[in-house]
Amino acid sequence: VQLQASGGGLVQPGGSLRLSCAASGRTLNRNTVAWFRQAPGKEREFVAAFRLGDRRQTYADSLKGRFTISRDNNKETTFLQMNNLKPEDTAVYFCAASTGGLILSTVRNAGSYDYWGQGTLVTVSS
Repeated sequence: VQLQASGGGLVQPGGSLRLSCAASGRTLNRNTVAWFRQAPGKEREFVAAFRLGDRRQTYADSLKGRFTISRDNNKETTFLQMNNLKPEDTAVYFCAASTGGLILSTVRNAGSYDYWGQGTLVTVSS
């Protein structure tokens, strides 16, 4: 599975961006697709996950309400809508996919994912 993340860029505080993660090489059906981010000098952190089997969404508690993860199966693409962006959201955003389905207690762990995209940079600054 190859993952291609796109949609990053420079946005002012309070603005919005939508990231896309396009999968190729194999059709994903019961996998889990997630977004992680890594800010300069910090560890990679979980953002959101979408479990394809039941369309269950999981979010980092600090981001719930501002970020929304969604999925277009026809396009094999997972989206991350980010609203009311803050300077602390500045990071490289990575999408990832698991080989199979994940139980909810594991979707926040980077080690649960086998496939990673190259990352897309989001900069929130005035």
